[in-house]
Amino acid sequence: MNPKPPAPGASAPPPIRPALAWVGLAALFLSCIGAGWLFERIGAPLPWMIGPLLLTAAIFIGFDPPIVVPNRLRPFGQIVVATQVGLAFSPAAFGLIAELAPVLVGTALVTGACIFLVAVVSARLTGQSLAQAFLSAAPTSPVEAATMAMEAGFNPMPVIFSQTVRLSAVVLLLPAALYAIDGWPKTGRPPVTLEIGDPVSIVALAAVGIAFARLFRVLRVPNPNFLGPMSMAAALSASGFGLAPYPSVVMALAQVVLGAWLGSTFRREVMSSALRLSLASVATALLLLLLCSLSGVGIALLTGVDWRTLVLGAAPGGAVEMALTAKFLEQNVVLITTFHLIRIFIFMPNIPWIVRLIVRRERRNKKGASAS
Repeated sequence: MNPKPPAPGASAPPPIRPALAWVGLAALFLSCIGAGWLFERIGAPLPWMIGPLLLTAAIFIGFDPPIVVPNRLRPFGQIVVATQVGLAFSPAAFGLIAELAPVLVGTALVTGACIFLVAVVSARLTGQSLAQAFLSAAPTSPVEAATMAMEAGFNPMPVIFSQTVRLSAVVLLLPAALYAIDGWPKTGRPPVTLEIGDPVSIVALAAVGIAFARLFRVLRVPNPNFLGPMSMAAALSASGFGLAPYPSVVMALAQVVLGAWLGSTFRREVMSSALRLSLASVATALLLLLLCSLSGVGIALLTGVDWRTLVLGAAPGGAVEMALTAKFLEQNVVLITTFHLIRIFIFMPNIPWIVRLIVRRERRNKKGASAS
């Protein structure tokens, strides 16, 4: 594992031995497990993800440790959550999805409009181009958005930071807001235990997830680490061959990995060297969450669908994060996940050409302005 690169213009830090870097990473994850346990004990929403996220963000912003949480660990969390969600897809669930298809597609289009509006606001606030601001707000993962930014010739760091702020805002604020509206649960949820259950079923479910994540990556399907495992687990479940779900400890560890990865992207040098961008990213993430939530409430009033379902379905979070949030809040995981999958399939294939179209338009406007 390589240490993080120095900030532009900064002197390179002394090299960190790989063994020490791994020891530091292990200590970080042990601390994150402790944070998840603590948040679970106090009854916080989504404790095993929010606890590690807040702890890791505080460590990386406050102390700037010379370690990284490798990107290759993130698929573990995605695959575990995806296969678990896929097991919930039953024939009855597919029937409900077909019945609500117009609501699902309409919600995706409305949230897409909110995203584009916020991109325009973000470009005005930060001085970025509209294309870069759109990539910062587009409904995709930080890694995929950064890749598209580099292909378009943009600096990927502002895009990664804005995407991470967006995901973090949704994970942190949406469960807490629903708690505040509906009331804090009077009875606590069952705590995570170390019971493993059937190890053969765990291995089989994990093997299905890994195999189909790789297959979807080869086929260049968007978000392969989620869609591949979820699709196969859903097919097995709908055909009556569903495997046993993961034990609670495996799901908790997956959330710890996702929370730690998100928190580790909040680097001190990014926030201190681009304070205006950092503040604007937070402001636009909150604006996007507000607009999407209000849109969900409005669609709920028009359609009669439960407003909590619509708010979670319209939220500008990732499919993995929203599936976890829906499961924790005891909402319809399959339906809410489908909202986000439809948005992925509508927007993900179209983001690259939309960015190219915006870039060409901005270049023409600049040429026209310089000529006049």
